[in-house]
Amino acid sequence: MHIIVVGLNYRTAPVEVRERFAIAPERLSEAVRELKRWKSVLEGVIVATCNRTELYAVVDRDHFCPQHVRNFMAAWFGMSKDEFAPYLYTHEDEAAKRHLFRVACGLDSMVIGETQILGQVRDAFLLAQREGTTGTIFNALFKAAVTTAKKAHAETGIGENAVSVSYAAIELGKRIFGSYRGKRVLIVGAGKMSELTVKHLFASGAERIDVTNRTLARAEELAARFGGQAHPFDALPALLAEADVVISSTGSRETILSKADVEAAMRARPSRPMFMIDIAVPRDLAPDIHDVGNVYLYDIDDLEGIVETNLELRRRESEKIEAMIADELAAFDQWYRSLGVGPVIRALQEKAKDIHQETMESMRNKLPDLTEHELKIIHKLTKSMLNQMMHEPIQRVKEMAPERHGDEALEYFTKLFALEAALGAPSEKADAAAATSEREERRPLQHGSLTLA
Repeated sequence: MHIIVVGLNYRTAPVEVRERFAIAPERLSEAVRELKRWKSVLEGVIVATCNRTELYAVVDRDHFCPQHVRNFMAAWFGMSKDEFAPYLYTHEDEAAKRHLFRVACGLDSMVIGETQILGQVRDAFLLAQREGTTGTIFNALFKAAVTTAKKAHAETGIGENAVSVSYAAIELGKRIFGSYRGKRVLIVGAGKMSELTVKHLFASGAERIDVTNRTLARAEELAARFGGQAHPFDALPALLAEADVVISSTGSRETILSKADVEAAMRARPSRPMFMIDIAVPRDLAPDIHDVGNVYLYDIDDLEGIVETNLELRRRESEKIEAMIADELAAFDQWYRSLGVGPVIRALQEKAKDIHQETMESMRNKLPDLTEHELKIIHKLTKSMLNQMMHEPIQRVKEMAPERHGDEALEYFTKLFALEAALGAPSEKADAAAATSEREERRPLQHGSLTLA
């Protein structure tokens, strides 16, 4: 069996292409069921977000299987393969597994270390599991990836440093106020950057938001989204005197607030600090406002410097996570290589049991005068002999199966004890997976140090 992933993301495809591959949440179950029915696909999971659409599959052969998945995509999305082929990437086996772990940990995200993708990967797996499109391999692999991602975020600082301008601005404000609860926020301008910053403020507990803009309708639209209050632009001086946080992002070619404006506002509120964020280019707020007492002014360069520093810190943390991924993939691979040993051992035990039963029947026929007591003693002793004879070979093959050449060891073991017929013609891990899938599907799995219920 082989593991593959075929997909596209924000790096390989522009948004106008990605949106054509969007799968509505209500159709995801249908899509993953259809993928599972496709030729050569044994297990399937689809991870679909605004920044990526990825199809993960366990396939029964490596040749042509990525092509089969691309054929599915062409059929499902109603496009010719020539249209989307330039935007696709394909990873197989080790590269596919590593890609899944990196995606779950946020290392492949537009914002490195973000945690939203972890929930999206987990939800995609759980949906596929409910739809019956996963089995032993993906039940183990996706659980290990999700658990590794949780561990990575808990044990490193990958998500601790703000890496967007708007979020960096909000984190700076927390250093001044501790909390935004009860603080009055003034938004000057109603553009995209202002909207993103308001979202972060709202999530951080800001309760009163005033919005002013030269076009009042735009101010009203933004204020309505967050339960705020819109004001005409000429109300700016009065609003400034009441504001604890000022975020300015207009399209003005000249400054809209001077040092004198802010000094006048501060005289009306001498004991209250003011946090001002100028994310406009050209700047909305005069640079010398920084000299006003109890006023903390940051412009776009300040924020971008913080973001770049934080990105570098996240990159360093990502190196730790890459090492964690390597360890967990090694544990998964060891588990995977041991999958075939169970059926082989059971085949040997069944063969020994049959030989023992045949021998006891022959003994009954050839020695009819043996009493039941004598037969019980002989049965017990001969069974003990067989078990002792098998004990060491079984222990050795258990030890050898997870090693690098474990498949060869299992093959030799199978031939040595003539178990081919009992195991079936192709002695593939697929047989082992099929035999254990029902049992493994709903219980916690362990891989190295990982456990996920």
